[in-house]
Amino acid sequence: MAHVVALVHEEDGVFGISFPDFPGCVSTADSLDDVIARGSMALTFHVEGMVEDGEALPVLRSADGIRRMEDVEGAIIVAVPVDLPGRSVRVQITMDEHLLAALDRSARTSGATRSGKIAEAVRASLRV
Repeated sequence: MAHVVALVHEEDGVFGISFPDFPGCVSTADSLDDVIARGSMALTFHVEGMVEDGEALPVLRSADGIRRMEDVEGAIIVAVPVDLPGRSVRVQITMDEHLLAALDRSARTSGATRSGKIAEAVRASLRV
């Protein structure tokens, strides 16, 4: 799990969060804790969209790197955890032959790969 540096600003009791390494990814809330939680969800959604669109993910900067290059005056600097996609790793699994055939049919129908369908199922089972 990676941590992405975010900037939190507060104005008139409303908190806003932005991610300098992910321009356009923002969220708001009525408390600091809520804006960080909502920011985490917004960032996850933003990263998923970038991956689906085939966009390259940025190189993440440190808090010091953000402070040196961005206007952080009046901001609270926080680190927000996010699961960034990693490199693919080959694995060997054992599966019932009928389940495997059904998986392959489903993958063909949806235009996905066997590996993609397995990864999709694992991601869905891990969401809380």
